[in-house]
Amino acid sequence: MDDALVRSLLADQFPRWSQLPLRRVPSTGTDNVVYRLGDELAVRLPRIAWAVAQVDKEWEWLPRLSTRLPSAVPLPVAKGSPGRGYPYPWLVSSWVPGTDVTKASAGDWCSLALEVAEFVAALCRVDPRGAPAAGRRGGPLEDADRAARWAIDRLEATVDRRRALQVWEEALAAGPFDGDPVWVHGDLLPGNVLVRDGALAGVIDWSGAGVGDPACETMFAWSLPTDARAAFRGALGLGAETWRRGRGWALEQAVLFIDSYAETLPEGVVVARKRLDAVLSDPGGD
Repeated sequence: MDDALVRSLLADQFPRWSQLPLRRVPSTGTDNVVYRLGDELAVRLPRIAWAVAQVDKEWEWLPRLSTRLPSAVPLPVAKGSPGRGYPYPWLVSSWVPGTDVTKASAGDWCSLALEVAEFVAALCRVDPRGAPAAGRRGGPLEDADRAARWAIDRLEATVDRRRALQVWEEALAAGPFDGDPVWVHGDLLPGNVLVRDGALAGVIDWSGAGVGDPACETMFAWSLPTDARAAFRGALGLGAETWRRGRGWALEQAVLFIDSYAETLPEGVVVARKRLDAVLSDPGGD
C-alpha cells in the first residue's frame, strides 16, 4: 500500500478530499495503515483480511459511543469501497490531535492514570444491549493459553521463563469472568492513548471494542509508573481476580508482539519489552 493508491481511492470515491495533503502516519499497529488527510481527517485502511470487520463496527458504533465518553474518539465520516486493486472497505474519520503515550511525556502520570480510568469507567457504563462481542481479549483468558505458553518458550533466551509462566498461571487461576459483560476498548495500549498538554486527549483504534470482560482494559496499567498504576487500579475499584486476568492479558500481548515483530517493528518491540518487564516485576494481584 502506498500514497499513490490512497490518493487514487480518494479521487475515485471522495474527490472533495483528493487534493488535501496526505501523509502516512508512523505506527506500531499491525492491522491497518493510517494516513492523515489535511488537518482534520484520517484515512484508515485494513491491510489484512481479519481487520475488515472493524470497518463496519467502527462506522456503526463509534458515533454512538462518542456521546457517552469524556475524551475524543475518531468519528467516521465516510466509508470507502474496494478499488484500484485494493480489496477491502476502509474509513475516513476525524483526526484526533495528540501524541501517543509511547512518544509523549504525561507530566503527571497519576493524573493521566485517573483520566484514563475515568474513560474506561464511562465506557463500561454504556448500555451493552445490541453491542458486538469484544475481540478475543474481551473473552476467556484460557483461550489464549496455548499461544501464550508458545511465545514464552520462544523468548526463553531473553525472558525469565519461570516468572513469566508463574504470572500466566496466576492469571488463569483467577478463574473466568462471571459478571455481566460490559463495553471495553479491548486494545488499551499506550500507542492507542493520546495526550495533549500532559492530559488525556483521546483514545484511538477501536478494532477490538465490544462487550466482554473488563480485565483486558488493565493492559494500559503496565505502561504506567508504579504509583500511577496503583492509582489506575484504585480508581477502577478492581478486585484481585480481575487484576490478575488483566496482568495475564498484558503478558500475553507483550510476548506475542515481541516474538512476532522483532524484525519488522523494532520500536514497538522496545515498548512491549518495557511493558513486559513491568508485568514480571509486579508483585501480584492482591
